[in-house]
Amino acid sequence: MDQQNQESLDRLSRAAEKFIKQERWSRRWMNLVKMAVITYFMVLIFIIFNQFSPKIIEVDTKKHMAVVKLNGPIMPNSRLSAETFNPLLAAAFKNPYSKAVVIQANSPGGSPVQASLINQEITRLKEKHNKPVFVVVEDVCASGCYYIAVAADRIYANEGSIIGSIGVRMSSFGFTGLMDKIGIENRSMHAGNHKTFIDPFSEEDKAGRKFFQERILERTHQQFIAAVRNGRGDRIKENQYTFSGLVWLGDEAIEKGLIDGLADMGSMQRDIIQVGKARVYATEKSFMEEIIGNLGAEVSLQLQQQLSPFK
Repeated sequence: MDQQNQESLDRLSRAAEKFIKQERWSRRWMNLVKMAVITYFMVLIFIIFNQFSPKIIEVDTKKHMAVVKLNGPIMPNSRLSAETFNPLLAAAFKNPYSKAVVIQANSPGGSPVQASLINQEITRLKEKHNKPVFVVVEDVCASGCYYIAVAADRIYANEGSIIGSIGVRMSSFGFTGLMDKIGIENRSMHAGNHKTFIDPFSEEDKAGRKFFQERILERTHQQFIAAVRNGRGDRIKENQYTFSGLVWLGDEAIEKGLIDGLADMGSMQRDIIQVGKARVYATEKSFMEEIIGNLGAEVSLQLQQQLSPFK
């Protein structure tokens, strides 16, 4: 009996010892997992914060054509705002080895305020550094993009580029008729007779819209026209369509005086500036931006291939 009790106690002791070892291993494994998760989130936080600290990519110290890309909509708090674009311009102008600054433009426009700020900075920098600045348009340079472009010494484009749209717009719409049909009532409140003049869920405020048209849109349009006249001078051939918001292809834009000639980035570097190297001044992209950008480009390419009628 004593022997059986002893064997039972030994088995119980071994089981307890095994349980303790398993518990120790489980704790070590959980601690390792916790450390891995903490490290992952620390790296993720670093990447996220790093993307809000744009750094200008350094260039080598050789004579070159300084390129600053103006691609996409011009909007505040974006990669194409005065806050992010102007420092790139300043770096391109400041570098003593940049022979000329070329803005590679492909934008439908955007904020007139951001466009004006960039236009003014180009004017200031080219006077300060006594260095030529050119714009080379690819697919389109319209509205706010052209507002920026006219600050350059010369503008070049492809014969098929879309140029112009010297005008100002604000999109608006109304839902009141649809709301009546489906039984929705607008119960929003406001103080100020014209506070809701652009509210799509309220009745049309003709007086408020007229005020906005005359005091905001028309005045902004006149500022745009003044910038074009100041930048292009007597090169632009004005008629009733020039400042109407219409656009022209590159070959006709030359005739209208909107641009100075036909050229691309290669001919600009080779024939006009006559320098052996081109360097792009840009902000460094974060790791996440690189991944998202590459993924977006691949998705876009696949969609274009699937939807294209030419197969």
